[in-house]
Amino acid sequence: MEITGVSAIQALDEFRARMENEPRGKMAEPDVNLVALLVNGVSADCDGLDAQIAQGLSRDWTVDRLEAVLRAILRAGAFELKSRPQTPARVAITEYVDVAHAFYSGPEPGLVNAVMDKMARALRAAEFQGNGAPGNGA
Repeated sequence: MEITGVSAIQALDEFRARMENEPRGKMAEPDVNLVALLVNGVSADCDGLDAQIAQGLSRDWTVDRLEAVLRAILRAGAFELKSRPQTPARVAITEYVDVAHAFYSGPEPGLVNAVMDKMARALRAAEFQGNGAPGNGA
């Protein structure tokens, strides 16, 4: 939406139209309701999500300095951490790192991992008490 300038409603309409018309092969059926929740949630709370992301960045980086796709991935991840407690933080981190890998082959997935981890520890501290780093199997 940031890149194209379309509204959340337009973006969702385009997504639904594509999902109806594009062959998916072996891809799983997308959860249209979850996509709508994420798109609408990010659109409604973009400034709040950016503030959360900024807390996970180093001092010399700002949210505006991030590339648009990377910013979109982190905003969706921040929304999911803030608003979907039914998704364990470690699962959300892994999923958004996987999304980053789909778009980037450089250091960006590592940045997503680090920022998501910091956000998760701030937003969901109870999930990390006594468990060490995400992915340790605890």
